Amino acid sequence: MPSVKEILETMDYGPAPGAAGEVRAWLRARGRFGHLIDGAMTPPGAVFATHNPATGETLAEVTQGSAADVAAAVAAARAAAPGWAALPGHARAKWLYALARNLQKREAFFRILEVLDTGKPIRETRDIDLPLAIRQIYHHAGWAELGGEDLPGHAPHGVVAAIIPWNFPLLMLARKVAPALAAGNTVVLKPAEETPLTALAFAEICVEIGLPAGVLNIVTGDAETGAALVAAPVDKIAFTGSTEVGRAIRGATAGSGKALTLDLGGTSAMIVCADADLDAAVEGVVASVWTNQGQICAAGARIFVAEPVAERFTARLAARMEKLRLGDPLDKGTDIGAVISPAERDRLRALLARGLAAGANLVTSAAPLPAQGSFVAPGLLLGAEPANPCANEEILGPIATLASFRTPAEAIELANASRYGLAASVWSENITLAQDLAARLVAGTVWINCHSVFDAAAPFGGMRESGLGRDGGRAGMRACLRPPAPPAQTEAPAPDFSAAPCPEPAAPQPIDRTAKLYIGGAQKRPDGGQSWRVIHAGREIGLAPLGGRKDIRNAVEAAHKAAGWSKQTGHARAQVLYFLAENLSLRAAEFEARLAETGHDPAEVTQTIRLAFRAAALADKIEGAVIQTKPQMLTLTRPEPWGVLGIACANAQPLLGLAALVLPAIAAGNRVVAIPAMVQPLVAADFAQVLDSSDVPGGVVNLISGPRDDLAMVLAGHDDVAALWYAGTPEGAARIERESAGNLKATWCPTLRDWAAQEMRETLEQATQTKTIWVPYGM
Repeated sequence: MPSVKEILETMDYGPAPGAAGEVRAWLRARGRFGHLIDGAMTPPGAVFATHNPATGETLAEVTQGSAADVAAAVAAARAAAPGWAALPGHARAKWLYALARNLQKREAFFRILEVLDTGKPIRETRDIDLPLAIRQIYHHAGWAELGGEDLPGHAPHGVVAAIIPWNFPLLMLARKVAPALAAGNTVVLKPAEETPLTALAFAEICVEIGLPAGVLNIVTGDAETGAALVAAPVDKIAFTGSTEVGRAIRGATAGSGKALTLDLGGTSAMIVCADADLDAAVEGVVASVWTNQGQICAAGARIFVAEPVAERFTARLAARMEKLRLGDPLDKGTDIGAVISPAERDRLRALLARGLAAGANLVTSAAPLPAQGSFVAPGLLLGAEPANPCANEEILGPIATLASFRTPAEAIELANASRYGLAASVWSENITLAQDLAARLVAGTVWINCHSVFDAAAPFGGMRESGLGRDGGRAGMRACLRPPAPPAQTEAPAPDFSAAPCPEPAAPQPIDRTAKLYIGGAQKRPDGGQSWRVIHAGREIGLAPLGGRKDIRNAVEAAHKAAGWSKQTGHARAQVLYFLAENLSLRAAEFEARLAETGHDPAEVTQTIRLAFRAAALADKIEGAVIQTKPQMLTLTRPEPWGVLGIACANAQPLLGLAALVLPAIAAGNRVVAIPAMVQPLVAADFAQVLDSSDVPGGVVNLISGPRDDLAMVLAGHDDVAALWYAGTPEGAARIERESAGNLKATWCPTLRDWAAQEMRETLEQATQTKTIWVPYGM
């Protein structure tokens, strides 16, 4: 044993193991676990073993959930749903408070169990996992109390299927279960196959406090169990996991009517500016990439450093890596524990080998790896080009890439060169620069001078292929509820496109005779030069242009060129919309006649004018918020437009249905490519004239008439269209959702709605996505 003098000279850590005796005794006493279904633990069935990643030892045997188990759990949740939803919010709040309080009482037990289950260091479970899980449940007890006041008219979905990953088992459980229960839903939870134990211990708390039977059900198992739950008759699926599985869930649920929240993968960027506090940025890398083994989807695995400080930063980061302690996760002095499994360890080693083969150089710790367990040494890859596998694939391990940049614009280009958009961080002492970079990053969460900071009050979720929807805060609660539905509308039959389309006349025709497409602020003939006859009651009304794939492509390009519209202030957009309403009023009689000639209600014109005024009124009232989270932290939520938004309109209400979608979309700052009603596309051509005369910049609104569902499928598959709204038939909506699963495009399918009764605030909410920005302050 070293002397005190030697310890003071070397400053080595002494052993500080956490006591796991009580947890191991609990595991031995249980041995084999069943499910939590209908308020009771079931007898174990066919089981599989769960292991300690740090030692490989078997911890327990857990039941492999079958399709019958899933069906029983869903049936129990369905039976409990009406009673739970009917409870006053105050009663649900008391149940959530009891769950939070009992979890808090057992905090020491759960932090040890989480270490054994995941292999992460006890400092992580002690300081992050348990406090955040408890905070989630307390926070949503408050939402249960206040939700009816804050979100009036909203109703719970019913039964929620929650599927969670292995990297934060207890925290993810709390993040899915707490808001769902607070909103009045019942839940069937499937924990990850690798980490079911804290969920099963939580199940015992539910039984102990007497949570009503069926309100929360927990079924353990592998991917087949998860697939059975996705296919079950549930009302919403809340999934956190890989992008590939999320894409499969999106495709499997297309057309089912199930609400969906997908919190998916990412490879997040850290931008270290020349004026950054380099030591703080180094600790940001340590906290987000190394001390949790990088097993967090928001880890800052892609580091971009300003060229003037890149050499100094790299040297400090390498020196800090050498001081990290890798070993027993129960030891309070351990920095880096084990990755989740031997399979994950092997995947990381293979990915690292591919990164090195692609030309990167590895800087790693010289400390030896433990002889047992699934350990991976921390590493830093230098010289990894953007196409390097380690720079563009989700790593989920203690490995990061580092590259330099010369200008802030280059940093943004490098950071956004990813199919993901989960999170990012900016490190700079210049708050103006930091806020500018944060605004330009395509990421659902941006931290300034920190990384991987979370709170139940702050929305979290991704953009692009990092997911759909948000967990946390008001946005997360709203995702657990259904807004009030407007009255249904009957869809008018579509025209027959099977007949050969007619060529457009070579000679110029009056605008009320031959309409054109509207692309980039100009009226254009379709690429194929063809039109179809608009016929009503046996009489030809005029010729409508027959748009195609190339016209959609041109319209999307025009919309991207109009990016300045998204940078306009809400006030500037409001002025344009007021002017549009004024110009439409001047031509009201003409539009009424246009609608009447095809048997549509002329009252649509008055309704559209009012709608334009409402869109203008709301354009500069789209508000973000500053929410209370951590001490000395401003946590900002700001609604951002999607960018280029596709819209496919219903046949009913050809003017109102077009305006009810286009005007809120552009009020929020989007640029749109819209497919007007097929039964009366000529009114869209008239509407284009009003856009032209109302100072709407070219490319902000593009109108492509033609076979709606065919053109909508082109928009669904277009990677440069960020989101798609489809207001046609339920069958068409299913095809759109299925087609957009490949690129995980956000879709909204408000089919068969009466647009005169549609609440525009809901449409505006669909027109934006939330970005959360964390800004620390103080000394």
